[in-house]
Amino acid sequence: MNRVAPPYLNAGNPLVLSMVPRGVRRVLDIGCGGGNNAQHLRAVFPGIEVVGLTHSATEAAIATPNLDAVHVIDLESGLTDAAVAEWGAPFDMLLLSHVLEHLVDPVTVLKRCLSKLKIGGHVLIVVPNVLEWRTRMQFLRGRFIYADHGIMDRTHMRFFTFDSAPNELIAPITGLELLERRGRGSIPLGPLRRLGAARRLCAALDRAGTAWRPNFCCGETALLARWHGQSTL
Repeated sequence: MNRVAPPYLNAGNPLVLSMVPRGVRRVLDIGCGGGNNAQHLRAVFPGIEVVGLTHSATEAAIATPNLDAVHVIDLESGLTDAAVAEWGAPFDMLLLSHVLEHLVDPVTVLKRCLSKLKIGGHVLIVVPNVLEWRTRMQFLRGRFIYADHGIMDRTHMRFFTFDSAPNELIAPITGLELLERRGRGSIPLGPLRRLGAARRLCAALDRAGTAWRPNFCCGETALLARWHGQSTL
């Protein structure tokens, strides 16, 4: 990744936690940011081991308390045999939460990282959906403006939708089987959201909307896949 971005920090992604398969004990968090997802994984799954990868030494310093190990690496150019060997034993799951959209060639990076995944292990990918309704409204208004964060983050190199993500990220890799796809988002409810008494109604409508029209309502897409292939080393 060529652009220098500030450390990526958030409160952890509940969509990630909801899709972690049973029996996962060792996770490679690719693009671990400040370690927020790892922190929540370790809290929910006691004894789980999480190794993180980040392009930023600043992020690594922030993330270190939340992970068992952190490696600073450029995913586009630094995945040498020696670097990959430093990650240790094979993993039960690869986690790529909001990282593949920052890469020029995400499929090549994913293929390389699969060399450290056990046969039968899982890959959990989360990417933003560029056709979420808020972004569509901006497009309809003739606005295509990059921002410092969110779906139109100026460091995004690739764009995906709820519909296109499996074809772009799972289908090109022989041996990778899509098991599940979920989205998280909301529907346009305007002033109704400001009414405290309507919170449960809004939540119910959001669940219905994201299930009925995920490509319109979901701001992010999560893909869970199983690896049946061979080592890519």
